[in-house]
Amino acid sequence: MKPFFLKLLYVLFSVSAMAQTGHIMQGVGSVNMSMGGAATGQPLDISGALQWNPASISTFDGTIASFDIGLFSSSPTLYSTVPEFDTMGQPTGNFFSGETKDDRGLSPMPALAVVWGKENSKHTFGASAFGISGFGVTFPESMTNPINMPQSMGGFGGIESDYILLQIGFTWAYELSDNLSIGVEPTFNYATLELMPNPTANPTQAGYPSTDKATATGFGGQIGLFYDSNSGFKAGVSYKTPQSFSDFEFDNTYLDNSTGTNKFNMDYPAIYSIGLGYSKSDFDIALDYRLIDYENTDGFSTTGWTPTASVSGFGWQNVSVISAGVQYKGINRLPVRIGYTYSSNPISDEVTFFNIPATAIIKNAFQIGFTYEVTDKLNLNAVYHHGDSGGKTSGQLLNPNFIQNYPPYGAIPGSEVSYDMTTDLLMVGFNYTFRKKQAESND
Repeated sequence: MKPFFLKLLYVLFSVSAMAQTGHIMQGVGSVNMSMGGAATGQPLDISGALQWNPASISTFDGTIASFDIGLFSSSPTLYSTVPEFDTMGQPTGNFFSGETKDDRGLSPMPALAVVWGKENSKHTFGASAFGISGFGVTFPESMTNPINMPQSMGGFGGIESDYILLQIGFTWAYELSDNLSIGVEPTFNYATLELMPNPTANPTQAGYPSTDKATATGFGGQIGLFYDSNSGFKAGVSYKTPQSFSDFEFDNTYLDNSTGTNKFNMDYPAIYSIGLGYSKSDFDIALDYRLIDYENTDGFSTTGWTPTASVSGFGWQNVSVISAGVQYKGINRLPVRIGYTYSSNPISDEVTFFNIPATAIIKNAFQIGFTYEVTDKLNLNAVYHHGDSGGKTSGQLLNPNFIQNYPPYGAIPGSEVSYDMTTDLLMVGFNYTFRKKQAESND
């Protein structure tokens, strides 16, 4: 049984969100999201700093707490086309096409963070609990879309997925000099995964099974450096290690009511970040580049069919992310922000079929947000986000029985599967400074 505290956090942070950069959220909290996720070299709030560069929390004074909650909606659409055959098994030249819209609805997106330290101390500490990753779709069974037809008729039936990752971090930053800080953060993770049908399990004559939600725990860390020239220019670098997870253990139920179990390992990828910032007068500017290393991550590095016709992994390529944001502080007590995020697509046409449960690919994301400074201690924050996939991700339907004639994955000639989506998010939150740093220090 999970400890009560972990249960409470999991209930609070059960974010069935569709991720933006692969299956990774582009930002954390209202302020960081409104800057397009850029924070490695420009820490405007504690949530963005804790997520992208632990060294940068050294810039914050006193004890600060931050909490954000958002409502996230996505609208993926799944398309498929298959050739039609006559009673002799010969192609007729006609095609059967259809589409299915996701009916998942709204998902919550929370972020909780605290930073504290003492005046004249070179040490700053932080703690965070973020829903940092997720994907999920709900494509109902359909007689008008080939891929969503019942398994008894050659389709997959209703397709559902639900992946959630809660990450808890404890951060320590140390000021090496007046300009340079270093930070480290051990991270602890709890994830759940549900796939229906479950393609990681061996199929029977009845098809692929449904499964209960499986859980896994993981750990990792992050290290970063932050430089502040104290004249406007800032820079940062960070490395988040792979988050190594235990196996998901699925209890499967097939359409003929037989049961079975299988295991699947899916880690969280390493992330390399570099960022620049510049602050002058009423403007704060931030620019980040991130490399997400899916190609060396269990669950994503491999793909294709196993000898028993289960799916071995997602087969994603590395993702490049560019995040940029500008904050304008010329309006009294009302800083406003705009942000943009670009993300490359990790899914090639060859493996589009294997990634139907994880269609959360957003190429372009646009954000606008603001802060209302209620008092010197209390700020209210808000952001609106809109993202789109920049067109369809497309490929052919695959069948392991076709591998001999159409290697390597058994593409069905004349078929196509594709998906696209848009996303919208409205998030609000607050940050509160409980006290300034104490005058005394133990250093």
